[in-house]
Amino acid sequence: MDGKQHAHHDHGGPTRSKRRGRLRRLKPLRHRLAHLLTPHGHEAGDKVDAAMETSRDGMRTLWISLVVLGVTTVVQAVIVALSGSVALLGDTVHNAADALTAVPLGIAFLLGRRAADRRYTYGYGRAEDLAGVLIVATIAASAVLAAWTAVDRLLHPRDITHLWAVSGAALAGFAGNEWVARHRIRTGRRIGSAALVADGLHARTDGFTSLAVLLGAGGTALGWRAADPVVGLLITLAIVLVLKDAAREVYRRLMDSVDPELVAAAHDALRTVDGVLGTGQVRMRWIGHALRAEADIVVDARLTVVEAHRIAVAAEHALIHAVPRLTAATVHTDHTPVEDDPHATLRHHAPAGRRAAPSSAYFSG
Repeated sequence: MDGKQHAHHDHGGPTRSKRRGRLRRLKPLRHRLAHLLTPHGHEAGDKVDAAMETSRDGMRTLWISLVVLGVTTVVQAVIVALSGSVALLGDTVHNAADALTAVPLGIAFLLGRRAADRRYTYGYGRAEDLAGVLIVATIAASAVLAAWTAVDRLLHPRDITHLWAVSGAALAGFAGNEWVARHRIRTGRRIGSAALVADGLHARTDGFTSLAVLLGAGGTALGWRAADPVVGLLITLAIVLVLKDAAREVYRRLMDSVDPELVAAAHDALRTVDGVLGTGQVRMRWIGHALRAEADIVVDARLTVVEAHRIAVAAEHALIHAVPRLTAATVHTDHTPVEDDPHATLRHHAPAGRRAAPSSAYFSG
């Protein structure tokens, strides 16, 4: 309970303000006690369990998406058989292809569960990034197909029959794809899977394609024969915009890009650890949907190896709590300046700035 919860009853003047001040000072102590009393761990088994749980969430999302898109495809296929709509047939095939993109991503999630070995020392999480590349390629192929179909319709106009049935199937396609897109994107962002987010964006492009069928049918009903291909070209532009977002997401993941705020949070967390006098470089990278980090800290040169190691473990602990999705960190301990620089023998092996010397890495306070 804090002062904000009862601000509208604050009639106690200075006494009530003093009580709120004491409660604020007790919050850090309550947090530490809760941390000590709540069962938790950072051993290898706990990290594997967390990775397995996120993979299960991803697989569950893929299965649900596959069922929803499968039902949508069946409904559209029935109406295609009744109406003979070529536009709806293309949309139906497109939705079926989108459902099948769950296959490479599902394989990636399964591979991500495998333990690291001597060849793949970081594990198999990067399989998700490869699946993301395949998904981006599929979105690009969808854009090409949509553009080609629209241009073909402009050059060779065709009549659409059973417009109400086609419109209903188009609405079903849009609703199914949009639901799947939201579900995939939400889960992908929660578990940190760029590939699943990209797959969600792909589903959204298929929803746009279905909407194009609906708008084209409406224009045809009003007597405008070119409505279907014109709307198709506009939807192609929308697909290209979605493709740009998905490609950027996957590209950044392949290039080990992380949010700069996470790096800042890591520095802040390290500086709160008892015994850490300063921080040097902090590096992070995504391995699948989990983060790994490397950090340099500065400790007192007079500490023993055991004491310095204890501080390094505490620093890793602080990082795991401060940075979401971080599963492990390698912490390198530098020490305050002494007469001889221990990094001197490494300087001719690495570019300048690869590892800062203790004197340059040290931040007081």
